[in-house]
Amino acid sequence: MEPQSDLSDLPHHTGLEGRVAGLVAPALAGMGYELVRVAILGREHPTVQIMADRADGSQITVDDCEAISHAVGAVLDVEDPIAGVWTLEVSSAGIDRPLTRRRDWNRFAGHLARVDMAVPLPDGRRRFSGAVLGADATHARLRVDETEVALPLADIRRAKLVLTDELIAATATPRPTNQA
Repeated sequence: MEPQSDLSDLPHHTGLEGRVAGLVAPALAGMGYELVRVAILGREHPTVQIMADRADGSQITVDDCEAISHAVGAVLDVEDPIAGVWTLEVSSAGIDRPLTRRRDWNRFAGHLARVDMAVPLPDGRRRFSGAVLGADATHARLRVDETEVALPLADIRRAKLVLTDELIAATATPRPTNQA
């Protein structure tokens, strides 16, 4: 099993999103959370979206999001990587979550995903849809039309699970049972 708060398997971000990710990931790890994604949307009054998971694998709650918001907001206020006024949004990764880290690809092996590449593969193709097969340090693998495709992790623009009944069942919280 991979380490729960392994900062070596951070999501791939560049530019300002990379700087923000580098600032907030250690704070999240110290609180028992893992960074899934940072997105900065808008220019004049940007929204900073932080998506996180609980390091123990349990479901993230509204209280968790509130705690993350306070901690991340404080870090960003002190470090001030974003000029001017900005808004912070914190959320869980959700069921049809993005696949941003190697461990996400391995955890959701067997489920369907859609991938958009920033750089096309040698055959010119940029978009893929297929069954997740896992990932190693450099490549994510998908089964597309009975063929295994290796996608360089650094060149993936966006990868997201497809919402299916199987995914819902696999991620559902078990209901408590009454035992007499």
